[in-house]
Amino acid sequence: MNWTLEVVHVPVSDVDRALGFYVDKLGFVVDHDTHAGSMRFAQLTPPGSGCSIVVGMSQMEPGSLHGTQLVVNDVRKARAILVERGVDCGEVQYASREGGMRSAQDGDDLNNSGFLFLTDPDGNSWAVQQITARS
Repeated sequence: MNWTLEVVHVPVSDVDRALGFYVDKLGFVVDHDTHAGSMRFAQLTPPGSGCSIVVGMSQMEPGSLHGTQLVVNDVRKARAILVERGVDCGEVQYASREGGMRSAQDGDDLNNSGFLFLTDPDGNSWAVQQITARS
């Protein structure tokens, strides 16, 4: 039996502002943008993902979601794309075997160990991890 994760609710204070960030900056695709009376919510999917996010309908406080993670096959390329789109994501970080994070250097094997960190306009935090091969 498969147990698949399909949707993660991301608590936001403004759906339009969230759409501007997740669609225009991160490149997510709008699956639907639903208006039901005074309620509005949108489902968005990252390119290539089987899991979507929903913004606009949550019992959580805006900005209270932390640790959600996206996976890419090239974190340096992902950073270049994000920076070009105006996302503040800092430098690529390397999770060293000795423990802790440091700025990635040329020659670091970033598979499973390369990360970017960013937040949406409400303060929900995201990690972007490089995984090029799985064990």
